[in-house]
Amino acid sequence: MNGKLYEALTLIVPLVFAIVFHEVAHGLMARAMGDRTAAERRRLTLNPLRHVDPLGTIILPGMLALAHLPVFGWAKPVPVSAQRMRNPRLGMMLTAAAGPGINLLMGLAAAVALGLMARWHGAQQGLDAAFLFLIKNLINFIQINVFLALFNLIPIPPFDGSHILEGLLPRSLAVQFAKVRRLGFALVLIVLVVLPSVIPGFDLITPLVGPPVEWVLNAYGAIVDRLAGQIA
Repeated sequence: MNGKLYEALTLIVPLVFAIVFHEVAHGLMARAMGDRTAAERRRLTLNPLRHVDPLGTIILPGMLALAHLPVFGWAKPVPVSAQRMRNPRLGMMLTAAAGPGINLLMGLAAAVALGLMARWHGAQQGLDAAFLFLIKNLINFIQINVFLALFNLIPIPPFDGSHILEGLLPRSLAVQFAKVRRLGFALVLIVLVVLPSVIPGFDLITPLVGPPVEWVLNAYGAIVDRLAGQIA
């Protein structure tokens, strides 16, 4: 297989799974809180075709992977209606937290699987192509899930962290904060693209996301090592 295609696949495949489960988790939590909007629109499915955004889930991540740039993406957001929830403030907080939460759990599960595979392989001879492909996917799956979870917890609209922050704020402040949500994607572009291009060295994301991502990845790495038998 072409080297660049191989590399792209080992990134896009885990990214698609991470994003799909992230969105489904939002919908399942919303349903648990009384909002059946996602279920009614047939979005509570693991079928990627129901969630994939061609640009955000396939094309952009593939191009970033081939260009050796940080890989990120998005899916079609699962529809959620706070008005249909029994407790809108709590419901929106838990619904927002469900996406990053499932990503962290999947990253942990992948770390356990990777450690057990490494232990099993200790008694084997050689590595076939399929096994190497699976290992590479698991490693990327861990990294992508951790980054996706913590990146989405940034309290900037429209990220999940903004819904959590809004629910924690006093109602008067929450109303004012909700108005910022109207800026949505434009605010993200300003923070991630415009300001770094006009202010040399401006980087709001790395100081916020980098340390917790590194900490979680180190914790998962320790789990892999212990299960693989590399730590007594």
